[in-house]
Amino acid sequence: MNPQPALLVGVGGMLGAVSRYLVGERLRGSRGTLVVNVVGSVFLGAIVAGQLSGAFSESAALLFGTGFCGAFTTFSSFAVEVANRSADGREVAAGRYAVVNLVGALVGVALGTLLVGLV
Repeated sequence: MNPQPALLVGVGGMLGAVSRYLVGERLRGSRGTLVVNVVGSVFLGAIVAGQLSGAFSESAALLFGTGFCGAFTTFSSFAVEVANRSADGREVAAGRYAVVNLVGALVGVALGTLLVGLV
């Protein structure tokens, strides 16, 4: 078994986790979660588009996509934040937050894909 893919994912994951922590320190609570999920989606859209076009290698996709973006973005925090709003009786706020996150992530992927096409 070749250890290089696992090492690439691990290094990317370390960088993504530290970056996620730093964003969380600057933007507390749900704003930090929204920012990392949307920015991570832009990155991942660009990485996937770059790999499909041949501009990014599989190694780059493992390092930045699976590793960095996998650790940087946070679906579990998003889910807890939606559930907490709902449990507090703020169902409309929970729904709005969920929609903003999902639409933001989808627009981010599209933007990342477009950016790779422009470079």
